[in-house]
Amino acid sequence: MAQKLGLIAGNGRFPFLVLDAARSMGHQVVVVAIKEEASKEIEEAAAKSPKADVHWVSIGQLGTFLKILEDNKIAQAVMAGQVKHIKIFGGFVPDMTAMSLMGKLKGFNTDALIGAVADLMRERGVELINSAKFLEPLLAGEGQLSDRVPNETERKDLEFGYRMADAIAGLDIGQTIAVKHQAVVAVEAMEGTDDCIARAGHLAGEGVAIIKVAKPNQDMRFDVPIVGLATIQAMRVAGARALSVDAGRTLIFDREAFFASANEAKIAVMGRPKP
Repeated sequence: MAQKLGLIAGNGRFPFLVLDAARSMGHQVVVVAIKEEASKEIEEAAAKSPKADVHWVSIGQLGTFLKILEDNKIAQAVMAGQVKHIKIFGGFVPDMTAMSLMGKLKGFNTDALIGAVADLMRERGVELINSAKFLEPLLAGEGQLSDRVPNETERKDLEFGYRMADAIAGLDIGQTIAVKHQAVVAVEAMEGTDDCIARAGHLAGEGVAIIKVAKPNQDMRFDVPIVGLATIQAMRVAGARALSVDAGRTLIFDREAFFASANEAKIAVMGRPKP
């Protein structure tokens, strides 16, 4: 019998890619989709052979979520797709299990929240595994990734920005910063990468360098950095001309379109080796 895998589906294409990859590897997939985030199209994708059952839960229905895993005898689960952090402040209704968990937290940052959920899952016999396990070919490589290399000014901005980006990522504030002339223009918080890039373009105009990093002790089970075509499109609108991502710890979605658009706009894309 195929090994069962729980797929916790948030927004974006991530859940669809993991669903296809896991099934191709022989896993029997059970999808737990977050109502406020996951696309309804996940049901259509799950209906394809081999069929994957889909269960919908709202943010805050932690007890229901755990019972679905238990009822389906799930021993391993993977988190795919973002649940926007700002949703925590959007008036969701926690069930008793969620209220109990939240009452024990010292803060509502990403690591604290999802880490606590992962610990609770483990107590119930469910191991949350590396979310990039099924998508390793999509991880960024090292060095020059696009046709153009950064010029001297851009290279200095990237080098300057690494220390700042690593610091804010280590504090679990965000994973992206924008730099121009070795000055930090914008820092990502809960709004997300694309909005951070847009703000940087508004503030500093053309020539901004974007640095997106993994956390110093990145937990690859959740919150893995992702870039894609939308990232490049945001950079093009903002006039940003260089992008650095962390090699081996950043997923690049829509790779063909991503690099085609970057090359067309002469955006330098680099993969930073793990510090």
